[in-house]
Amino acid sequence: MLSAVLFVCHANLCRSPMAEYAARRLLAGRPVTVASAGTDAVEGLAMHPYAATIAAETGDDPTSFRSRRLLPEHLTGAVLVLTATRRQRSICTALAPAALHRTFTLRQFGRLAAAAEPAGSEQDDPVRAAVAAAALARGRLQPAPGDADDLRDPVGGTPEDFRRCAEEIDRALRPLATLIGTAG
Repeated sequence: MLSAVLFVCHANLCRSPMAEYAARRLLAGRPVTVASAGTDAVEGLAMHPYAATIAAETGDDPTSFRSRRLLPEHLTGAVLVLTATRRQRSICTALAPAALHRTFTLRQFGRLAAAAEPAGSEQDDPVRAAVAAAALARGRLQPAPGDADDLRDPVGGTPEDFRRCAEEIDRALRPLATLIGTAG
């Protein structure tokens, strides 16, 4: 059985597609699917050119990517929902309240996963095990100040702004990949 990880940002053109492609690389070989959507996305647009360049530089082919608007069923079908900002996390939990305990900002989940004990392999699903381990770590960490959980939107910025954003995404995803690896 494949678990689904869903990345959510505003327009599904930059942050969430970059996270989707990075997670696909980091979780290759694991029983995990990744997807992305945008809270305010226009359906069917190509990835932002700077984000596409970054994806292509890492060996991915972003030409077939098309944006999609976030729907409640995307949230209910995901085992883990990772958003670019706290605002998007709030939108997700308003659209699908049942997803509350498995919806985090990407940076928040990265901190929790880094602080978590290795995920138990007693669960059949390594993503569910990682979510449970991260939730337990939540009680041991101090809340992050202000907008520390938000991933800055690089739209309107330079290629270097997109590269910095991609590096932040990678830093947040590495602990997730490690935690899933301990469970599966």
